[in-house]
Amino acid sequence: MSTEGVTSIESLLDLDSLLSAEDIDLRTMVRQFGEQRLRPHIAEWFETGQVPVRDLAVEIGKLGLLGMHLTGYGCSGSSATAYGLVCQELEAVDSGLRSLVSVQGSLAMFAIHHWGSEEQREQWLPGMAAGELIGCFGLTEPDFGSNPGGMRTTARRDGSDWILNGSKMWITNASVADVAIVWARADDGVLGFAVPTSTPGFSAREMTHKMSLRASVTSEFSLDDVRVPEDARLPGARGLSGPLSCLSEARFGIVFGAVGAARDCLESALDYVGSRQVFDKTLAGYQLTQAKIADMAVELGKAQLLALHLGRLKDEGRIRPEQVSVGKLNNVREAIKIARQCRTLLGANGITLEYPVIRHANNLESVLTYEGTSEVHQLVIGQALTGVSAFR
Repeated sequence: MSTEGVTSIESLLDLDSLLSAEDIDLRTMVRQFGEQRLRPHIAEWFETGQVPVRDLAVEIGKLGLLGMHLTGYGCSGSSATAYGLVCQELEAVDSGLRSLVSVQGSLAMFAIHHWGSEEQREQWLPGMAAGELIGCFGLTEPDFGSNPGGMRTTARRDGSDWILNGSKMWITNASVADVAIVWARADDGVLGFAVPTSTPGFSAREMTHKMSLRASVTSEFSLDDVRVPEDARLPGARGLSGPLSCLSEARFGIVFGAVGAARDCLESALDYVGSRQVFDKTLAGYQLTQAKIADMAVELGKAQLLALHLGRLKDEGRIRPEQVSVGKLNNVREAIKIARQCRTLLGANGITLEYPVIRHANNLESVLTYEGTSEVHQLVIGQALTGVSAFR
């Protein structure tokens, strides 16, 4: 099929006109890294469930992408929009790779940067920004995901130390991490701790048999009388506002990341229908095909515009949690619809790892429910609009 006069997905709404030259250059750099370093291996990493996290963290750290939206301690202090575009390009390769960056930067590093002491920032953040130290974020428990307030992990005073007991589940990178941000219930509320994973009593194991996010290390960890000093406690964090603020940071990256996954699916489908012959003409030449393509492109463009708008609000310091919920709810929901629709266009080829579509679709099943399920975000938005909490 001739490409003369063909409009690209990104040029359909001229979205690049909304970006600065610096943003475009950064996006191009990350896209090239993804195409050259990540995409040639991603199908194998997904199929085997093995991903070289430590090697990748160092490489990504050298690009300045870990904790890039934080300031100081080896972090570049980039704009929220720039960080979002990085998440978009990484998730265009695979959600697991974006998760590596967002868990490191928006959960573990953000918790230390925002709620930690100066000593903790100096101890952990430079190595984490370089990718030489890996962090994880322990909030979710086997029985408490959407309701973190019910957590059973405890922190008990013992002299000048704290004793931590409990378990956390569905924790990205816990089994390869150097430091775990642990949230635990104490007598005076929920507290956060930066716990070296070498501390006696800390144990982690990788969770296997996943059908989604296979190119990501997912773990559970246990705390068995883990003794940490007072200076391991994050002094600025008290109550659920601590971990919830970190989750809002991570959700922001997903708003952009989901757009990347959807875009990759649509680009793959466009390429396929342009060459696939059905009844003596290309699949692209059928009205039903073009209707599907048009609808997906419109939804993708709307999701991108929403992400950019939220990026601007965040850069101006005006973003609210319910606005992040709008972005996460809409963009992931539409991305998974696009992935599933693209799968139909590829027919049987859509279920193989020769194409990225089924991999994205599987990954987005996880993205749909982590960092707050769709139902949780609906209730956040509903509360903002009605003034009534429906969580209980």
